[in-house]
This record gives sequence, C-alpha cells and structure tokens, in this order.
Amino acid sequence: MTGDSSSSSGQQNGLHFAGLVLEIESGTADNQFEDLFLTIEKAAHAALHAAITGPACPMELYVELIDNEKSQSLNAEFRGKDNPTNILSFPGTDPEDLPSAMLFAVQDGPLVMLGDLMIASDVIMAEAKEQGKPLNHHLIHLVVHGVLHLLGYDHMEETEAEEMETLERNILAGLGIPDPYEMREI
Repeated sequence: MTGDSSSSSGQQNGLHFAGLVLEIESGTADNQFEDLFLTIEKAAHAALHAAITGPACPMELYVELIDNEKSQSLNAEFRGKDNPTNILSFPGTDPEDLPSAMLFAVQDGPLVMLGDLMIASDVIMAEAKEQGKPLNHHLIHLVVHGVLHLLGYDHMEETEAEEMETLERNILAGLGIPDPYEMREI
C-alpha cells in the first residue's frame, strides 16, 4: 500500500497543517494494522499540533514500514547498533533550521521537508504483544515519538527525556491512549 495525502481534513483540536504531504509505504505489513494510513495520519497531526507553537506550514513526511533486515541494516549504518529497532527518524531539515524553514514556508516558500520515519513492523508487533498494548496504540506512540525527533526533541539527557516523554504522554492522552511509559503487569 502506498498512501499519499495532501491533507486538507487533518484537523486536530482546530489546528490544521495546511498542505501536509504524508506518504506511507507499507509493503505487506498493511494487513497487520487497522486503518494504517488513518492511524499514522492521526498520530502525525497530533504530534505536530502539540509541538509546533507557530502557524501551521506546508510540510512533507514520509513513513515506511520496514522488515527487521532493513531496520538492522539502517540501525547499524546510522547508529552503530547491529540489531533491528522499532523506529528510526531521519530529519529532512536540520531541527535547528526548522523555525526559519517553517517561517519561509508560511510566507509561500517551499514546503518543509520534515523527514522520514522507518518503522520495523515486526519489532513493534512483538513489542505490543510483549507489553500487552493494542498494536495501533503502539504504532501511534512510535509515530508521535518519531515526529517529535524530527522536530528536534531528544531523550539523551534526563531533562530532555522528561520533556519529550511528558509531551508524548499529553499527546497520547488527547488521543485516548494510556501512558506508554507506565509499568503494567501482564
């Protein structure tokens, strides 16, 4: 399945990201997820709405569901970790340059290349099962997490992690999804 959307109906709490171009490549994984395209679109809009304080601007986001082999290869190449991981984020615009790129885009400049998210479908299916979470809730969390990374949020330092996780919790709560960081007994 390939999805492409110039999203004109993607409103989240009254804020619309005009011209969000969302492309999704899912290969054979699309039959594992309920309403894959709508789920990813909802998560992306929620993250953008919560994290961007200025006016909405045209932007492009690419999301691909990949297999473990591709995830492991990308993780080894770009992070030096030789194992598959649930999500990898590749900014299209340096997060430090995003404010000026967004301002330019609002003033009829080119759309902002937000970036690419690579999601290992087998990894997230296993994680959701292991953690006792609905698969779509876990997918939404990871898309929110990835979009926040593309916007410059990080979790390398404790204070950064607390800020990012608090924002994630708030976004997910707004979507009716329980705290993904709360420890649960399964």
